[in-house]
Amino acid sequence: MNDDSAVAALSALAHADRLAAFRMLVRAGPNGMPSGEIAEALAIAPTRMSFHLATLERAKLLHSWRDGRRILYAASYDDMRQLLAFLTEDCCSGNPEICGNLHDTFTSTCAPKTCL
Repeated sequence: MNDDSAVAALSALAHADRLAAFRMLVRAGPNGMPSGEIAEALAIAPTRMSFHLATLERAKLLHSWRDGRRILYAASYDDMRQLLAFLTEDCCSGNPEICGNLHDTFTSTCAPKTCL
């Protein structure tokens, strides 16, 4: 990941509705959720939610696919891992005692087989 990609991803996450949707999709796992269910769960108008989901997809944090009339969205775990790695690659200048074990921190918050 380069600086431009990281800035795009972080910018996409820098909105409360988008952050909530992304976190919901991370919890949902690789099967994702339909956009209408995401909007309903977050009490956001469907057209507004579509705008936010498209922003997250352009930043490569989500991917989507069509299932009949529905569009489903899922977190892009590989890109999420790349962003986390980019943010922490120089952590504490090689002094792990300052940062702690980031791998354990990340994996303790992820569903099995979906993260790291």
